[in-house]
Amino acid sequence: MHRTRTTIVVAILAALALCAPASASYVVGLSEQNAAVFSQPAWQSLKLKRTRYILAWDYAKDPGQKADADGFLAAARAANQDVLLMFTARRGCWNGRTYSKSTACKAPSKSAYKKAVSDFRKAYPWIKTYAPWNEANHVSQPIAKSPKKAAEYYATLRSVCGSKCKVMAADVLDQSTVKKWLTDFIKYSKNKGRIWGLHNYKDVNRRQSKGLTTVLKTVPGEVWLTETGGITTFAPDFPTSATRAASSTKYMFTLADRFDAKKKGYKSKLTRLYVYRWFGETGNWDSGLVNVDGSPRPALTEFQKGLAKNKK
Repeated sequence: MHRTRTTIVVAILAALALCAPASASYVVGLSEQNAAVFSQPAWQSLKLKRTRYILAWDYAKDPGQKADADGFLAAARAANQDVLLMFTARRGCWNGRTYSKSTACKAPSKSAYKKAVSDFRKAYPWIKTYAPWNEANHVSQPIAKSPKKAAEYYATLRSVCGSKCKVMAADVLDQSTVKKWLTDFIKYSKNKGRIWGLHNYKDVNRRQSKGLTTVLKTVPGEVWLTETGGITTFAPDFPTSATRAASSTKYMFTLADRFDAKKKGYKSKLTRLYVYRWFGETGNWDSGLVNVDGSPRPALTEFQKGLAKNKK
C-alpha cells in the first residue's frame, strides 16, 4: 500500500511539473548611464547581473566623458555586472532632429575605429561583451545609411577581441527599413553574425510584434532586445503617463515570452532583454522605471513581476 501511495504521489507531481509554466529562457538586464543606480536599494533587490552601457567611440578625447565612463564602469565592476559595451556616435553631433555634417562628426575610418576600440580593450580587459555600434540604422548615427561601414566595424571589433569577447553583429532600431538594412549588412559581413541587437520601442508601446518578428525572420542566431521598455514621455506621440508606461512594461515581458524559443519560419530566437532605463529624465524622452529622485513608478512594479516570473 505504501509503495502504491508513493507511486501515485510521484505521478501527480510529475503531471503538475508538466503543466506548470516553464520560466523564460531569456535573461534580463538593465541599460543605464548613471552609476548611481548601483547604490539604489531597489535595484540591488532585483539582483540583476547584466548592464548595458553606451559610449562615444572617441570618448577618450574628452576628459569629462572619460571621467564619466571610468566612474560608471568602476561601479559596474564593483557590482559584479557583465557589461554590454556599445560604441556610438560622437557626443553632441545629434541634436534630436538632425545629425551634424561637420567633419568632426563623420563616421570614423577603419584605422581610427580600430585604435579606439583597441585602446578601450586595453583599459578594460575585464569587459567581454560588445556591440560595434549602437542603433546603427537610425538617423542619429553617421552610419545609418551604410550597413557596409557597420559590417566593417563589426569585422574590426572581432579582430581586436579575437576569441576573448562576445561581439554582437549589428544593433538596430525597429523602423520600417530594418529588414533591408539587415539584409545588406548580412551580405557585407559575409553572414558571420550570430548575435543581433534590437530596440523595439514601437512594438512594446504600441502593443504589436512586427518589429521583433521581422528581425527574427531576417537574422540567424540570437536576438537581444538591447533597449526596450515602457515610455513615460515622448511628445507628441506619447504624452506623459506613468500608467501607460507600466502597462507597456508588462506587455514587454508578454512579447518576450512569446519569442524566447525558435519558432517555425524564424531564423533566430530571443535570448536577452535590457530595459532602458532606471532613472526618469526631464525633457522630451523619459522611460525610467523610477522617478528622477529614485522614487518608484508603477513600471517598476511591473518590471519586478516580470523578472520574478523570468527567474534568470
